[in-house]
Amino acid sequence: MGAMMGTGVGLTIGFIFGGWSIIRGGAGPRGAIATLSQYMLSSAATFGFFLAIGSVIRSDSSQLPPHLEAARIQLIQSTSRIRSRDEGFQLMRARWQAERQRLERPIEN
Repeated sequence: MGAMMGTGVGLTIGFIFGGWSIIRGGAGPRGAIATLSQYMLSSAATFGFFLAIGSVIRSDSSQLPPHLEAARIQLIQSTSRIRSRDEGFQLMRARWQAERQRLERPIEN
């Protein structure tokens, strides 16, 4: 899709700039049609090439195999639960208490 869009834009830009160049400086030894077509084709190839690369770069990372996409969705859902401040504080106190108990236990040899 990027190549097609770039080619269309390149043909249009080539027509505009090629036409302007022919009006301003003359057609040259090859004639108006050959000069205009050279402008249009080179511009279309350049724009098409760069927009094709851009569309590949943009869409390359978003297409995952179905099993990896399912795993990504599960990971997002499991980590997206937002705790309230009180829940976080209670969880933190419970972890501190467990750590204190673990440290206060006598070491058995």
